[in-house]
Amino acid sequence: MVVTSKRDYYEVLEVSRDAGAGEIKKAYRKAALKYHPDRNKDDPDAEAKFKEAAEAYEVLSDPEKRQRYDRFGHRGLEGAGMHDFGGMGVEDIFSMFNDIFGGGIFGGGRTWRGGTDLEMQVELSLEEVAAGVEKTIEFDRRDLCDHCSGSGSEPGSRKRNCPTCGGYGQVEQSTGFGSLFGRVVTTCPACRGKGSVIVSPCPRCRGTGRQRKHRILSVHIPGGIGDGQGVRVAGEGEPSDSGGARGDLHVYVRVKPHPFFERHGQDLLCRVPISFAQAALGAKVQVPSLTGRIECTIPPGTQHGQMFRLAGKGLPGLRSRRRGDEIVQVWVEIPRKLNKKQEELLREYAASEDEHVLPESKGFFEKLAEFFSGSPSDNAGEDEG
Repeated sequence: MVVTSKRDYYEVLEVSRDAGAGEIKKAYRKAALKYHPDRNKDDPDAEAKFKEAAEAYEVLSDPEKRQRYDRFGHRGLEGAGMHDFGGMGVEDIFSMFNDIFGGGIFGGGRTWRGGTDLEMQVELSLEEVAAGVEKTIEFDRRDLCDHCSGSGSEPGSRKRNCPTCGGYGQVEQSTGFGSLFGRVVTTCPACRGKGSVIVSPCPRCRGTGRQRKHRILSVHIPGGIGDGQGVRVAGEGEPSDSGGARGDLHVYVRVKPHPFFERHGQDLLCRVPISFAQAALGAKVQVPSLTGRIECTIPPGTQHGQMFRLAGKGLPGLRSRRRGDEIVQVWVEIPRKLNKKQEELLREYAASEDEHVLPESKGFFEKLAEFFSGSPSDNAGEDEG
């Protein structure tokens, strides 16, 4: 038979025997974080130490169990409704851990959560995206009351400790019955985790400590930002209700459609109409860019839909700062109406064509004739006869 002895609970949490409830809770937090299995995956003893700290906290945080433990040691707890931590799963200990710490930053029995983040949208032109821009934005937010500085109390009055939780901001409740006994730590319903209650409410905010305020702010939007991307402005959200940091403001960008350009990453596509004569003979044409008109050379024999790249005329990268290109795609326009002189010249041109002028066209019509020469429709009349 192997006999194992448990360590002294005060030794486990590294506190003196006359430590107060707050000191014990703080010591448990420190030990639980230190031996958390997720932080010590290479330490095979971490889980056992984590459970040991939870067991010590369960006893020393309960006045009745602590008194029995101080008088009789571990034997005094036999049959006292103790959890069997050796048989509990890690998930059960985690649940207890999260109930105590509330998923936030724990201190003095209260949970310190950050304020609410805010979101808003701004519209940018493509030119603003290319250069980067300072945008003046206006929004409303729930802010600290000017009269009471956010305390919720009439200036000059004092708050008092919450009588329900004794100033800790959390309460413990027993659950279950018989051998299925446990305790749950929850936010105090009376003070909502603040640990104190207002005696004389502020008449301006009616004790809420908050009022609606209008805010005007200049926000820098970097060049190259994409549609739907955002800029975070730290600390411009709403204040915390529990003493934590302010929330942030997230400014999301919507890029307005441009009359000439389509955006493809850092490249810009621009479709430019040219005439049949310009495509056949070549030309220099004016095309739009984000900085004004620029000249693009169209070589003779340009085909409909052909693309030309203007290096460095696109958008900057959000991180690399390297500019993309502008891609000019030409669309050859066929005139709907011709004057008499134009029609004569075009007919003269058509008459001058022979099979050596447009080999692609000749090849197409030859294939077309071959396709239909063997068509069943050629013998349709004979079958009917």
